[in-house]
Amino acid sequence: MELVHWLTPLNFGGAKVSISTRAPRPDFLIVGAPKAGTTALHSALARHPEVFMSSPKEPKYFLCDQAPPPHWRGPGDKHSQQEWVWRRSDYEALFAEAPAHHVRGESTPFYLWSRGAHRRIAEALPDVRLIAVVRDPIDRAYSNWMHLWCDGLEPVPDFLKAFRMEPRRIHDGYAPFWRYRELGCYGEQLQHLFRYVDPDRVLVMRYRELIEDPCGAVDRASSFLGITTGHVGEIPSDNARTYVEPSWRTRALGPVVRGGAWLGQFAPPQVWRRAAPPLIRQLGGSGEAHRPLLSEEQRSSLIDVFADDIGLLTDMTGQDFSQWLSPVSRGSFRQRATA
Repeated sequence: MELVHWLTPLNFGGAKVSISTRAPRPDFLIVGAPKAGTTALHSALARHPEVFMSSPKEPKYFLCDQAPPPHWRGPGDKHSQQEWVWRRSDYEALFAEAPAHHVRGESTPFYLWSRGAHRRIAEALPDVRLIAVVRDPIDRAYSNWMHLWCDGLEPVPDFLKAFRMEPRRIHDGYAPFWRYRELGCYGEQLQHLFRYVDPDRVLVMRYRELIEDPCGAVDRASSFLGITTGHVGEIPSDNARTYVEPSWRTRALGPVVRGGAWLGQFAPPQVWRRAAPPLIRQLGGSGEAHRPLLSEEQRSSLIDVFADDIGLLTDMTGQDFSQWLSPVSRGSFRQRATA
């Protein structure tokens, strides 16, 4: 990637650079993790009168290297990557209309996972601030699987079986969103990120903060970004899917959805965006299926997978994450918010 140092628009906590020198670039990034509440936080900050958030929410610019994204091979991957913003001019255009005194941000939750993104962000945005939202890695992986399953893209109806297919899927070239285990290894991710970015410029938040104290969570993020607190009174619900029971519908319509997603690579992205929702609704049939919690047996089988990384995360942040070693699942945003 061409090394580009955009001019710093607002030096948080220090001297301010003249507004006239501002280049069209973000002042902060919500870097992860996927299925940990980043969409909800993005939506909440977008309501703040001093914040400009990008559209699309996830441009994925720093996952690329001034070149098109890799040719991922998982179901729907080729369609999805059409929407990646990889040209510098296109990325800058996302922020060109931001009001002069607003802080500007974007939210690509895969940045936390991507080692290459850490380097690119540090090189291009030496003063940027990063927000990483982390969630119990087992619940996060289950929500990740649920998202793909309920969209008809995940063909395996058993979460644990799909989880254990990750090495094969990586070998076969599936996109990052299929990495149910890797995306939850926050300790390793932060350890690498801190080689490039000063930890003082990284705010590590918890998924549970967004649910248990949404106003406090937004105010904490606002303080970190150097903007006024008390402007956002709630966090919108996240993008959790309604559970789809395995049935003849999933067996019959799942291949249709995956085939349509594959064909979507040959048409503008908005074509599949319009065609997909009716098919996905048909997958679930009528009514709203109850989303089951992971059983204690299921959670217990995965605790050892993440135990060492949870310990590393504790070392990296000084926070206690021992609750994640519990066999009890805490459920989705919606389930926890209404419990």
